[in-house]
Amino acid sequence: MTRHITFERLHNFRDLGGYRSSDGQTVRWGRLFRSDSLGKLRGEDFRRFLALDVATVIDLRYPWEIEARGRVPEHPSLTYRNLSIEHRPYDQAALGPEVAAGRYLADRYLEVAHDGVRELGRALAVIAAEDGPVVFHCASGKDRTGLLAALVLSLLGVDEADIVEDFTLTERATGRLVADWRADHPGRELTWPDYGRAPAEVMRLFLADLTERHGSVRRYAADLLGADDAVVAALRRRLLEPAEHPAEPARPADPAGPTGPASTRLPGQTPGAPTPTP
Repeated sequence: MTRHITFERLHNFRDLGGYRSSDGQTVRWGRLFRSDSLGKLRGEDFRRFLALDVATVIDLRYPWEIEARGRVPEHPSLTYRNLSIEHRPYDQAALGPEVAAGRYLADRYLEVAHDGVRELGRALAVIAAEDGPVVFHCASGKDRTGLLAALVLSLLGVDEADIVEDFTLTERATGRLVADWRADHPGRELTWPDYGRAPAEVMRLFLADLTERHGSVRRYAADLLGADDAVVAALRRRLLEPAEHPAEPARPADPAGPTGPASTRLPGQTPGAPTPTP
């Protein structure tokens, strides 16, 4: 299996499968995906997307972003849900170089985690109830998408180190995300050096803040999002499978970059061995 799935216009489409939970089970491949904006899907890219048999798309962007940039193309096989989890817009591109990404973005994530409780709770319920594969996305597939991915993986019992590592994999796409921004904003200067980046510190700080405030991610999800034991049990039934043998969680891909072949080392794979593809 391959974690990074290659598209022409999507730069940050990833399978969340392969991570191990604390009880030795493994997140199923091909069931839950995270991405940058699916409004960019066209032609062969859309045909490749449909081949994944996705049943539900959860779009985490503002309605005005969707109006400006488009949404996933309509198709009889797709259920589309817009759950805008962020309620206080901010412009990362306009930040100055003195703004440290770690503390700044962790604070924004904490705002979203408390402003968007209704939408986040609904997103978890949809993922838990859907029989077919689900993909959730925002604009770059980093911030809002990274927050929801962290919540889901936490509720599945995935180790925090692997949740942080999954967040940092956006770094493979940073160059192309920056290029997209510049193409979409001719004549405007990108002033924040950390635009499109995903430093590990961001997710570490966010998870620590959430735990400090609520006791644990599980407690936060239960108390504020309505993700009670029944929802968590449904998530685990749908997304986990028993591990065949003890193995390490998936690790970062090779340094080829987002345009190179996806070669993330999978659980149990010998370093340097070729990565199998579907």
